[in-house]
Amino acid sequence: MTKEFYSNGKLLLTGEYAILDGAKGLALPTKFGQSLKLRNKNTETIHWFGVDENDDTWFYAEFSKSDFKTVTTTDEATSDRLKQILIETKKLNPEFLSKIKENSIIETKVTFPMTWGLGTSSTLIANMSTWAGVNPYQLLESTFGGSGYDIACATHNSAITYQRNNFEPIVDEVHFNPSFKDELFFVYLNQKKNSRDAINSYRSLNFDKEAFITKIDAITDNIQKCTDITEFEDLLNEHEAILSKTLQIPTIKDSLFTDYPRTIKSLGAWGGDFVLATGTEDDMVYFKNKGYETILPYSKMIL
Repeated sequence: MTKEFYSNGKLLLTGEYAILDGAKGLALPTKFGQSLKLRNKNTETIHWFGVDENDDTWFYAEFSKSDFKTVTTTDEATSDRLKQILIETKKLNPEFLSKIKENSIIETKVTFPMTWGLGTSSTLIANMSTWAGVNPYQLLESTFGGSGYDIACATHNSAITYQRNNFEPIVDEVHFNPSFKDELFFVYLNQKKNSRDAINSYRSLNFDKEAFITKIDAITDNIQKCTDITEFEDLLNEHEAILSKTLQIPTIKDSLFTDYPRTIKSLGAWGGDFVLATGTEDDMVYFKNKGYETILPYSKMIL
């Protein structure tokens, strides 16, 4: 008997960093995601296979069913992280051990390059939580940490607004289908940003969080109602300026793309993964000439 779970990847259009302190963020589930497939086999150990977007096995580990100790693995760091997730899942639901006994072969498969930062961790946590019947936000907190918006994207098939609220966040599906989406492109910056490092850096800052959150909430609300590309760009530019001042680091446009004529906005942790660029398909040649070859139009990225 085979069971399979699937979760969507994510991009955060507004609210990065601020969402950690309760700001409302606008988040977009992606057409890319990760599945978790379970197969029965009468063995004493768990066999875990990680499969990439090309159907190649990039990771393998064998775990004891009793204490999740690693028997053998191709990657110690990844197996240690999976062991932690298995242990924390069992803490949240002791009955999970009986589910483990029934399933000896676990296969996780991503449909996007893992360097893209679309949610390899969050989609795994969401799938594990569905399988085990546990609160995904609690499992996230005890493993990777973070705001949890990515967990919400994993299980929603439309744009959402997200606000933290302990382990019961406020998640609302919203209609976000801009008439100008043909002018929206996602450009990969050729490097993955470590979200935990970015969060720790943000936490060390001292500023007026209440005023910060109020400004970001207003932008999130206004962007949802936006029908004009010029207004949309103005709101993105305002968001970037507020974050730049708060984080005390230059915007990605000021850092890398000062001569690009349209708008560029960071998505998630600043300095890596994808940015949103407004413009035409011809405008995207600018980024390709600078060595940024991975550029996806809105319709290819967003559900």
